[in-house]
Amino acid sequence: MHIKTLALFALGLMTLVQARAADQAMDDVFAHHQQQWITKPEFTSPLVDHLPTSTTVPSPRDVLGDDIGAPRVLHYYADILKYYRVLADKSARVKIVPTGKTEEGRETVLILISSEENIRNVDGNRKNLAKLADPRGISEPQAREIIAQTKPMYVVLGGLHSSETGPPEMLMELAYRLTVEDSPLINGIRGNVIVAINPATDPDGRDRYTDWYYRNKIDDTDDLAPVHNAPYWGKYIYHDNNRDINFSGLSARNLLGFYLEWHPPIMHDLHESHPFLYTFSGQAPQNSMLDPILYGEMPWFANFEVAQLAKYGMPGVWTHGFVDMWSPGYVAFMSSNHNGLVRMYETFGNAGATTMLRHVKPVPGATDDLHPNDETTREWFRPSPPYDAVQWSMRDNTNYMETALLSGLQQTSLFPQAVLENFYKKSRDAVTEGQTRPPYAFIIPGGRSDMTRAAIVVNLLRLQGVEIGRSTGAVNIKEGTYPPGSFVVKLDQPYGRLARTLLSKQVFPDTKLKTYDDAAWTMGMMAHVEVVESADKTALDIPVESVDHYDPQGTIDASSAHAYAVLDYGSINLATLRNRLRGVSIQIAEQPFESNNRTIPAGSFIVDGGAYQRLKAAVIPLGLTAIGLPGKPGVRTHEAAAPRVAIYSTWGSTQNVGWVRYAFDQSETPYQLIFKEQVRAGSLRAKFDVIIVPSQGRTAKDVVYDIPVYGQPLPYTKTARFRFSGDYGSSPDIRGGMGLAGLEELRKFVSEGGTLITLGESSAVPAEFGLAPDIEVKRPSTAFYAPGPIVTTHVLKPASPIFYGYTDRSIPVRWANTALLSVPLRDKQNVLMELPGGEKSVLSGFMNGADEIKDRPAIVLSPVDSGQVLMFATNPIYRWQNFGEFRMLYNAIFNYKNLKISLDEPPAGAGTGGADKAHVD
Repeated sequence: MHIKTLALFALGLMTLVQARAADQAMDDVFAHHQQQWITKPEFTSPLVDHLPTSTTVPSPRDVLGDDIGAPRVLHYYADILKYYRVLADKSARVKIVPTGKTEEGRETVLILISSEENIRNVDGNRKNLAKLADPRGISEPQAREIIAQTKPMYVVLGGLHSSETGPPEMLMELAYRLTVEDSPLINGIRGNVIVAINPATDPDGRDRYTDWYYRNKIDDTDDLAPVHNAPYWGKYIYHDNNRDINFSGLSARNLLGFYLEWHPPIMHDLHESHPFLYTFSGQAPQNSMLDPILYGEMPWFANFEVAQLAKYGMPGVWTHGFVDMWSPGYVAFMSSNHNGLVRMYETFGNAGATTMLRHVKPVPGATDDLHPNDETTREWFRPSPPYDAVQWSMRDNTNYMETALLSGLQQTSLFPQAVLENFYKKSRDAVTEGQTRPPYAFIIPGGRSDMTRAAIVVNLLRLQGVEIGRSTGAVNIKEGTYPPGSFVVKLDQPYGRLARTLLSKQVFPDTKLKTYDDAAWTMGMMAHVEVVESADKTALDIPVESVDHYDPQGTIDASSAHAYAVLDYGSINLATLRNRLRGVSIQIAEQPFESNNRTIPAGSFIVDGGAYQRLKAAVIPLGLTAIGLPGKPGVRTHEAAAPRVAIYSTWGSTQNVGWVRYAFDQSETPYQLIFKEQVRAGSLRAKFDVIIVPSQGRTAKDVVYDIPVYGQPLPYTKTARFRFSGDYGSSPDIRGGMGLAGLEELRKFVSEGGTLITLGESSAVPAEFGLAPDIEVKRPSTAFYAPGPIVTTHVLKPASPIFYGYTDRSIPVRWANTALLSVPLRDKQNVLMELPGGEKSVLSGFMNGADEIKDRPAIVLSPVDSGQVLMFATNPIYRWQNFGEFRMLYNAIFNYKNLKISLDEPPAGAGTGGADKAHVD
């Protein structure tokens, strides 16, 4: 072992007795608060039971008025930033790096803390990390020299989930401690590590939840019947901001930009849920495409932390038995996706700063439903279990999280070269693997009728740093020949493993295992884009020009035509075009036809020549194709409607609604967001033509009755005191759903000619509550398990406007729910698309019990009186992922008056499977 490393290791062994400097003054007020606020003496450690004083650098209490962990005290984001700015102003050991703004205009930043020398040299260190991240330009001796001169960066994220309130608080104290404390442990961290703190990964949500806490949760002490969470955190996606695989959220996108510029070898995400502290070690199922080194590093750190906190006498610290390493879609996984080390904690949190009794062992009929696994048992990965029940405080939370994090930083400071060597080796191995292991490349063919969906895939890969080239000539490989301008993702690059992960089919390693999130995310299947996996090594030699961003430009014929056909090749941008041309009369071709030796597909827009300038201004940037027509087309057409659209949201489950809102905003689709209040008020048909109920809740009952009415009213309104409440809807009391009174108003809406569209789990509502009285819902058996695989569907009514832009009769979709629809045989013609079921229908990921969905309806149109109910058993807008399905919902909107077109045509090659005599399942 190197002499310097031996010295550092010996220093670490003395940490317990040298946790504070002998000659540094300590804050007696802090020490008093520490003893007041912890609920048991074992809930602290020698690393955090003290706080130094400084004559030049203010502590959090000096700036904010409270020590961290004060009961019933949370800080708003502006106050958090205020503290970090004062810290940076007063110490040369601190530097603030701005990264962008949120959807609501709040600044996002990273706070760098290290020794003064390291901060002075931080830009040079950044450049060195970039060389290790892409080692193609350096030799092994050069790499060793760079590693010897470089400090690893350790990024810590707090507050991604806004109700997990402790991390943004703790991180302010950690920042102060790292800046001023003069102890062997802290000096080792400052000397050998650059710590980067993300103060609140969702700043918008931090403020909105802090409002909610002070208004509605501050007196909440019953963990068996807790006050419901705030209806919103950020603008759109709530808890799914940690499933934002394509970085739609600006906070995550800003963080990704920082990562790709600074290349930190370690990223650590702080969460709150499980007692007392869980440290992530990367359990199975694991993504086998990532470097094996990663799967050694994760338990190396986690086991060290378990041992350290056990040494300090802190019970309830464990590892292994929770989150898996299958999905790449969590925010901090940007590190493991880019050859770094991902880390994560779950600390016990109270969803606020109120001390309360917590039931850790499941209580029958109460907590067992929320946490079915008993986490008070002793296991090999949990040698000192948490207690059955405990009084728990914010200071307890802070002490656990800060002690563990300081231990992780200690580990990094003891082995900085090992961390950097692993980072370099993983990056180098990724390049080598791309040169030696098939596939060697992915090809996204150019020259297709619609390149806008290909652009989505290309640009999302580029957003994450994956290198892409565009072929300068024809691509000739053993898998086929592809035209010039095809996109080539060569895998002999540092982020080749990420490309494999995102573009390959997901083959689950063991169906006896379960995954914490989705089983599949294959980008080509989700976007309905052809992606060719090439095992031909000559693909690495294809001449290409590098692509930074791809914006396909549309084309339009000259301005002399009688009318123009905007050809429908399946682009999502056709919906955007309809919205940009509001006020322009547009007809939709119901069948394909020929004009000037060109085939115009069904679904194409026919626009009068008088709107040429507006049409041209929209078609070209949207990447669409418009051709001139000499006269009126000789096929049946109907109006491309611009209906008055409402999106219905419960107050208790806004997340999936948020994804639909986000997609609609991106496509410039106007809508009004409505809640129980607007539905109960009635007169819906006078206000709206189409009401969409996105997938929300776990059952139809959840959608109808929503948040139980018990306890005090829960207002969500904007006031002078609560400035961040009342956004994206407002209610004096969010409890209770639309109820039967609201259902009656929806029934009237449909009866009077309205179109009700339900998505995913919400499609159980019309069936179970009589809005579509002939439809039934069945549930699969307990053996059925399908965590978001990609499955095939069969289109039964190809002439339906729902399928304009879709040329195949089999459409890949993401499996959406457990509400299996059942249609009477006499209404078989109303089934537009079905799920064939069976193992062969699973395209990516896995589904246990795939035969249970055999011949189940996937989309059903149910005429009711003068109106109609369109039920998607699928979820055509799932997160910001299944782009290939988006058009089905958009088609339903601007063809809502003509959805019955295909109901009388015979189904295209479908069976009734195991249906009984009365129903088609």
